[in-house]
Amino acid sequence: MDVEELAAALAAEARRANERRLLVLAGDRAATVDAARRALDAAGISREATTQVAPERALDCERVGQHRAAELLGTTRAAVVFDAHDELHPNAVGRVVGAVDGGGLFLLLAPALDAWPDRRDEFDASLAVPPFETSDVTGRFRERFVATLRTRPGVAVVDVDAGTVERDGLTDPAPRLARREASIPADRQFPRAAYEACRTGDQVAAVRALEALRETTASPAAVVVEADRGRGKSSAAGIAAGALAAEGSDVVVTAPEYRSAREAFVRSGALLDSLGELAGTDGDPPRRVASEDGSVRFATPTAAADAVDAADEEGPDAVLVDEAAALPVHLLERFLGCPRVAFTTTVHGYEGAGRGFSVRFRDRLDESDHDVSEVSMVEPIRYVAGDPVEVWAFDALALDARPAVDPLVADADPAGTEYRTLDPDDLLADEHLLREAFGLLVLAHYRTEPADLARLLDAPNVAVRALCRDGHVVSVALLAREGNLPASVREHMYEGGRVRGNMLPDVLTSQLRDEDAGRPEGLRVMRIATHHAVRSRGLGSRLLAEIRAEFAGEVDWLGTGFGATPELLGFWRENGYRAVQLSTTRNDASGEHSALLLDPTSDAGRDLHDRTARRFVGRIAAVLSDALSDLDPDVARATLRAVDAPVALDCTDWEWRMVAASAYGPGQFDQDPAPFRRLAVKHLVESDCDLSPRQERLLVRKVLQARGWPRVADELGFHSAGQAMRALGEAFRPLVDRYGTDAAREERERYTD
Repeated sequence: MDVEELAAALAAEARRANERRLLVLAGDRAATVDAARRALDAAGISREATTQVAPERALDCERVGQHRAAELLGTTRAAVVFDAHDELHPNAVGRVVGAVDGGGLFLLLAPALDAWPDRRDEFDASLAVPPFETSDVTGRFRERFVATLRTRPGVAVVDVDAGTVERDGLTDPAPRLARREASIPADRQFPRAAYEACRTGDQVAAVRALEALRETTASPAAVVVEADRGRGKSSAAGIAAGALAAEGSDVVVTAPEYRSAREAFVRSGALLDSLGELAGTDGDPPRRVASEDGSVRFATPTAAADAVDAADEEGPDAVLVDEAAALPVHLLERFLGCPRVAFTTTVHGYEGAGRGFSVRFRDRLDESDHDVSEVSMVEPIRYVAGDPVEVWAFDALALDARPAVDPLVADADPAGTEYRTLDPDDLLADEHLLREAFGLLVLAHYRTEPADLARLLDAPNVAVRALCRDGHVVSVALLAREGNLPASVREHMYEGGRVRGNMLPDVLTSQLRDEDAGRPEGLRVMRIATHHAVRSRGLGSRLLAEIRAEFAGEVDWLGTGFGATPELLGFWRENGYRAVQLSTTRNDASGEHSALLLDPTSDAGRDLHDRTARRFVGRIAAVLSDALSDLDPDVARATLRAVDAPVALDCTDWEWRMVAASAYGPGQFDQDPAPFRRLAVKHLVESDCDLSPRQERLLVRKVLQARGWPRVADELGFHSAGQAMRALGEAFRPLVDRYGTDAAREERERYTD
């Protein structure tokens, strides 16, 4: 059988079963391109229905590069030809494979499979973070990838150099029952056209559930829609959004990136058009579609959450959060301020894990005052369930990796677990261990991608440590070596150049202007995850303690960086990590300011920490009154509590009299806020005085962030601005007593004798 005969047979079988097939053409690049051209012709697939993912055009069809693979999201193609000779980016594979329609072919052009794992390509170069070289990167990910190509059903492999078919990929599937027609609910509330636009019964069920977001709903409502990719959840959300807009609602659709929500706007616009209600669209593709009285508009997650928080006449009537699993829990919680909200999420996908959404967010959702309904979509839109190419992609990219089932680890505690090095070779040899470890990382972090699997297996600066119970992973940490950079790289970074894989040295050098920050070597905890069945038992703390014991003699510092929340800052502070930086801008995806923390383990690490922490406390008051004026006061409190640095007061006698008079007498804070700010920072860092949380929030909001008195009083629950002023004076009394000089005490005694 030659390539043409094989391609024709694969395409015929795929069309008959409404499945896809994967054809691997391995060998010389020019030969694989020529074979792909002949295969497409033999399969009867037109160039107009084909997209080539390649660095340059070699076929007479649409072409995108791997870095633009996301452009195929939401599109449907009869064939995708993926050229992996120069680069195999796991994320790109995950994005484009879903674009192939039932009856279509996914063609993978690759080097000779036996030699492929030993080659180094452009993606490998991205894993070679300084001071490592590309030659230090291993080929384990591609070794595993090739193994799936040679063993999974529906995958054909052709050696084009030898002209031989290694595997024909034919499965001879049994005949399947025709897909049942989607019936229109008799008790529907959305227009009939909304249900006529649905392609499956699952889509009908999702749209029917989303009727709970109508204005006529008596109590707050939340809808959760979970599905694998390709089930039409974004389309269902778009149909529902269009129906709501037709009724006059203002609907905000948000997602980590517009492209993942694009289909929702296409479908909402189409529905409004079919109803004769489309009044206009903005953008191509549209970011807003409007009816006469309503609209569907896109907003970034932070902007959407801010609109919900504002709760004014400009706020949305309903919010649809697409790809909710790709957003952190603390951002999702803010959407619960909207009385009508829906969350759609992918169960298995590079966008994030629906299981993580369920585990990490559902408790918060259930505790809210919303009536919660949920629906799962399992029926694929473009191809039948059990499609071999989908099964292969889940396997090859570990999209379906999951932690151990709860009963296997339910009795785990710190004393009963084993600290283990999860060596990449061990992970490659033990698929069960790999899936448990990677599954935990997927579940715990709001955005784990297929590229992270390759990084775990191949990156020379990455290490994995875990706690195991009876061979099952209960807590895992992904670690990255950073720093130890040569002078030329440090200079490049100082002058604004980006250096891959060195997050902490990069920020400390380029933003905080410390050219020597990249000299010490450190170990950054990129991610740490504990099985949800055994959280809050001290397993994460035990794992961090073991990591410190192992690496303290090898590196100068341990560190981490994350979207700052009071809970996370408290956890890391309790484990010996101290804050040295808080970003002045919010992360677009998480909606949070990023905190950097260090735990020095050598004199060089201590010096780096100490000078950075001193500078941090020296400038934080000014930053809080400017770029961080909108920072949550509890985040500010937790960040400063996590700082380990001396705070010099340096107040003159006159300044001390001003502070003491404000605390105990008729003095006024507004006449000179500077000494009050230094004193507020001193207290929040050292926490030597017994102030209530509300008093500390008052220090942050008024003294450090310079909010107006009426706004401070309203936010913190004071009856009036005058009551807030008096409360501030009372808050400074224990600070004056603890830190005040003779001048302060003399002033105090004038009003207390």
